[in-house]
Amino acid sequence: MKVKIGNYPDRLTCCIHTRYMDKKYGYVDWPTEYNRTERLLDQLEDAVQSVYNVFNWAWFDRRSQKVKVRIDRWDTWSMDHTLAPIILPMLKQLKETKHGAPNVDMEDVPKELRATKKQIEAYGKKGDVDPKHFERWDWVMDEMIHAFEQKNKDDWQAYYYSYNDWDMEGMKAEQERISNGFRLFGKYYENLWD
Repeated sequence: MKVKIGNYPDRLTCCIHTRYMDKKYGYVDWPTEYNRTERLLDQLEDAVQSVYNVFNWAWFDRRSQKVKVRIDRWDTWSMDHTLAPIILPMLKQLKETKHGAPNVDMEDVPKELRATKKQIEAYGKKGDVDPKHFERWDWVMDEMIHAFEQKNKDDWQAYYYSYNDWDMEGMKAEQERISNGFRLFGKYYENLWD
C-alpha cells in the first residue's frame, strides 16, 4: 500500500475586521453594535473579500486536494490489521489537537458521564453544553484508541493466559471492550474532524 495525501487547497481570506475585533474584544464577546471604526473595517473587509472571491473562483476553487492511493493485493488479506496502524496515530493526534466535541449519545458512555434530561434542557436554554459534554467525547476517543491499540498487537490475548491458567472472563470482557471501541468508531466516524 502506498498513500499520498496532499494538503487541502488554500483560499484567500480577508480578516482585517475579524483580527481587529478579536484583539480588542476577544474571540467571543464582540458587541452587537459597532462603532464608526469597526463599521469601516467591516466594510473594508467585505470589499477586499469580494475581490479575493474572484481570485478564489478563478484559481483556488478549481484545485482539489491531491490524493494518490495504491493498494497491493496483500493489503486486503487482513484489511483490519492493515488499516489499524494508520488509524491509531490519527486518532491519537485528533484527541490531542481537537477544538471541540460532538454530541455523544448517553447510552454510549458509563453512567457517571451521563447527563440527565433536566441538565441537558437547563444548559440548552442557555446555549451551552452540560459539564460532562467534553468528558464524554474524550471517553469515546479513548475507547476507540484502546481498540486500535489492541488490534495493532498480534497477541493481546496472551495477557489472559499462562502455562496452566486461562482467564476466559477477562479475555471476554476485553474482547467486548475492543468490539465496543470499533462500534463507536463506526458510529462517530463522521465526527472525526478537528
